[in-house]
Amino acid sequence: MAKKITNRDQDYSQWYLDVVKEAKLADHSPVRGSMVIRPNGFALWENMKQVLDRMFKETGHENAYFPLFIPKSFLSKEAQHVEGFAKECAVVTHSRLKSVDGGVEVDPESRLEEELIVRPTSETIIWDSYRNWIQSYRDLPILINQWANVVRWEMRTRLFLRTMEFLWQEGHTAHATKEEAVEEAVRMLEVYRVFAEEYMAMPVKTGVKSESERFAGAIDTYCIEALMQDGKALQAGTSHFLGQNFAKAFDVQFQDVDGEHKYVWATSWGVSTRLVGGLIMTHSDDQGLVLPPRIAPVQVVIVPIFRNDEEKSTVFEYAGSIMDELEQTGASIKFDDRENHKPGWKFAQHEAEGVPVRIAVGPRDVQKNNLEIARRDTREKEIVSREGIAEQIPALLETIQDSLFEAAKNRMESRTQSVDTYDEFKQAIKGGGFIYAHWDGSAETEAKIKEETKATIRCIPLDEGEPGVCMVTGEPSARRVLFAQAY
Repeated sequence: MAKKITNRDQDYSQWYLDVVKEAKLADHSPVRGSMVIRPNGFALWENMKQVLDRMFKETGHENAYFPLFIPKSFLSKEAQHVEGFAKECAVVTHSRLKSVDGGVEVDPESRLEEELIVRPTSETIIWDSYRNWIQSYRDLPILINQWANVVRWEMRTRLFLRTMEFLWQEGHTAHATKEEAVEEAVRMLEVYRVFAEEYMAMPVKTGVKSESERFAGAIDTYCIEALMQDGKALQAGTSHFLGQNFAKAFDVQFQDVDGEHKYVWATSWGVSTRLVGGLIMTHSDDQGLVLPPRIAPVQVVIVPIFRNDEEKSTVFEYAGSIMDELEQTGASIKFDDRENHKPGWKFAQHEAEGVPVRIAVGPRDVQKNNLEIARRDTREKEIVSREGIAEQIPALLETIQDSLFEAAKNRMESRTQSVDTYDEFKQAIKGGGFIYAHWDGSAETEAKIKEETKATIRCIPLDEGEPGVCMVTGEPSARRVLFAQAY
């Protein structure tokens, strides 16, 4: 299998696209800006979805589903929200086509009385339902999650990272008090942090967005920010405290224990298939995809090596016994018994697709009761005894999981620094990475920094910081904030 992946240091953007292609994760579709998610990519998303869904349900949430189409008038009810999404909305204006000269065209007589918006996010249509579901404090809290697709009309796209249509989950909750809603938003941020670090092996910084970077219609937006290998940041998940904005827009009130009518408090939170892009850029190398074992669709692949039917029979029996034993551990195992490709080609393919552990067995291994184990993360190979393999492989998978996290964490920490002056900042940002610096809190200063350096405030850390002076204006600053250039 010829090497088809561009070196990262040669062309990082092309390297990323090459990894997506060679790992068979996704393809461009005939519709500009959207993608076809191939089985390998969808299996990875399904594993992410399965873990997150369990974590959501453990924190009391239930799944539901709301319509893809949203009446245009709904988006007009919350001014900040509609302003934030107005330029990204796909609009349905007609309900049917008609045949014309062997083709089709829009039937002008089918124009809708009210245009429908293909959901860019579901706050408006969900809060219309909540108005019917909530009458009393006994109806609260409502903790709903939806797995769905959304459309945001993007012109500059990149597979997984930014596409016109993408898959995601969106949580939408309603609470009796502000305190409960804020607690929920912070709780879900922690769920995302745990998932990113313990399953994706992707270290993240957490905090709250600046006013200019927060979600349209939110009071506060909490986020997890990851650092990719090229030194750019990736917003990997967000959780929003929406206050009472949507409750007031849709007149969602409840009668409290004293009989007084009050507006409910709201949150929303979500992650998307963008996580797949973040995973690629956190761990992968010039040979292809590298996957953390805890979310890898295939954790171990067994490749038999033989020259004739007699060897095939012996090797297959030996490999089959290994597979049976490993399946008892709960590991996801694949036996690559394809005969139309040579072992070397298979090795390269499984390496490109990121399988964490590869086991090769041949006639000599059968004779000596051995097997060859190759780690995808370090590309190290080792001949080990067949005995005790059921204990060794699960331990190795955990070692790989931990090693990937530590490597990514060390890389992030080595590319995180603090600066005091704007000149230091402008020099440091050229090298990429996270930069902590003081900011005076003004939108004007934030815009100036973005225009001159292409760096944005990724988050304002939640812990108390040390006061100082803004690196640009010299005005007082309550604490350092986190800057980076970002995807």
